[in-house]
Amino acid sequence: MNAHLLSLSVHIGAGTIALALGFAVLSRAKGTADHKRLGRVFSYLTLVVCLSAAVGLVLFRFLPIFAVLTVLVLYQLGSGWHTARTQANGPSALDAAWTVAATAASLTIIPFVSNAPGGSSSVSRSTLAALATVLLYDTVRWLYPRRWHRIAWRYEHTYKMIAATFGMLSALVGNVVRVGQPWSQLAPSALGATVAMYFFFQLYREDSAADR
Repeated sequence: MNAHLLSLSVHIGAGTIALALGFAVLSRAKGTADHKRLGRVFSYLTLVVCLSAAVGLVLFRFLPIFAVLTVLVLYQLGSGWHTARTQANGPSALDAAWTVAATAASLTIIPFVSNAPGGSSSVSRSTLAALATVLLYDTVRWLYPRRWHRIAWRYEHTYKMIAATFGMLSALVGNVVRVGQPWSQLAPSALGATVAMYFFFQLYREDSAADR
């Protein structure tokens, strides 16, 4: 087995299991020991997916859309995981370093996105805009009063882990679906945003009930 095939096999295998676990986590009760255990395995596998994608992009074939998706998924995974660790304490120096690294990676990719052809360019630009929005939010949250983080961290963690899951699904669709591009590749992102809004509503109801 050559290096490219090995990297691809690891990427596909880890991605398939990670997606299955991601949807399993979404379907189960949150905050339980089972949720945390499955979430850890999901995070490890998603990290393998991103690292193997980075290897493929650097050593075998560079595609701007998948470069942007790799940075987006990896950033949201790392930030979402760490948000659950820090919770009400708010962002730390590690979060700042993570945001700076993702910003630098984004700036490096921008010239390639600008030169991407047709539909690929539109997907790359929209994905880059999504990444820029998350980076901007994570920069602004340093200005929050500390008491805000007590509530905000749950929304942040929820959004970022859902976005990481559907970001992988978008990459899968972009690789295997040839019908309806670029819209078919954008569809998972729209679906992920809808799912995130559903869970935001659930969190809001819980917070409202707790304040009564």
